Amino acid sequence: MTIRKAAVLAALALGLGGATASAQSEVKIGLIAPMSGPWARQGDLMLKGANLAIEDINKAGGIKAMGGAKLKLLVFDAGDSVEKAKNAAQRMIAQEPDLVGATGAWLSSFTLGVTEVTERAELPVLTLSYSDQIVSRGFKFVFQTSMSGGLQANSAMPALVRLAESATGKKPQTVGIIQDNTAAAVAFAKPMREGGLAKLGLKLVVDETFTPPLSDCTPLIQKVRSARPEILLLLPTAISDDKLCLEKMHEFGLGKGRIPVISNGAHIAAPDMLKNLGKDLLEGVMTVVGNWSLKGQDEIMQQFVAKAGEPWITQDSLSSYGDMWIFKEALEKAGAADRRKVAAAIRAMDTKDGPAKYFPGGRVKFDESGRRVDADLAIVQWQNGLPVTVYPTATARAAPIWPKQ
Repeated sequence: MTIRKAAVLAALALGLGGATASAQSEVKIGLIAPMSGPWARQGDLMLKGANLAIEDINKAGGIKAMGGAKLKLLVFDAGDSVEKAKNAAQRMIAQEPDLVGATGAWLSSFTLGVTEVTERAELPVLTLSYSDQIVSRGFKFVFQTSMSGGLQANSAMPALVRLAESATGKKPQTVGIIQDNTAAAVAFAKPMREGGLAKLGLKLVVDETFTPPLSDCTPLIQKVRSARPEILLLLPTAISDDKLCLEKMHEFGLGKGRIPVISNGAHIAAPDMLKNLGKDLLEGVMTVVGNWSLKGQDEIMQQFVAKAGEPWITQDSLSSYGDMWIFKEALEKAGAADRRKVAAAIRAMDTKDGPAKYFPGGRVKFDESGRRVDADLAIVQWQNGLPVTVYPTATARAAPIWPKQ
């Protein structure tokens, strides 16, 4: 009887152990991004980067501190409005109580809404979104991997002015702004309007804001044609709006460098732009971004092109790829699929290895507000049909070219 009892107890223990192992055999990470509507392409690129990282992490043995537990990505459609994005976040929290973290939600306006929901649930969220407001609300579970829009503007504009001066022999005097009213564009333009341009000796001669999506860019570009700024800051957030404005500029004889165009965000350097506009209409256009492929990242670039079927890796894909590695690192430290422990591990993280190589600045450490310490920006320029990094200089893939007016 004793032997039989011992056997039964052993079997029960084995069964319980098997259940525990099964419960920890996978760890769920969420991706909340626009999968429908005008920003769906960016959501798709985020998904491709995250999927590749999940595949690489799982092939390498998963989360070793959890017995090789595999990462599983769950996708939630943020749609085409802040309200839909918040509803998606509420569904995500309600339907997946064992989710340990998420990345999203691409558009800063969406991220601001989504993180109001995730913060209450104490779910750690990594975001590339640029708005300064994202990490100025006292939240403890939001981590911004990019340099914020305001900091990007303050850092990029002096460099762009110097570039223009060295290329043309004279300092530009006038600038125009055409932007949409989403949070990222507002954040980028705000410090310029509030003294940044004046400090650089630039006069704002065109200042237009619209609600996306555009049906016609003609009235906006007509004002550019009348004022003829020496630099145009073109700041939509949807590819369709980029296309309308650039086509109209060429129609009015302002394209091909006659007025140098500087954008903000990766959408204008997406493969879709080349397909829809052609390399001649894009030549020389620059954009300031929070992340882009740098010198030394050839392996991930080639891997992404081969597996994702895309001509190059964009900011959206590269950042979501890096985000999965940040979660992997945090889970190794936490040793459990516990969102609070994972958040604590992200707060304590300070590395120049592993996930750090996928972000400009080469360091993953977050300050008390959730802003990544030492984050840098990248400036990308269309050259001969390819968007190449021209800044930071040390890791640039090409020298910048200032379009000749």
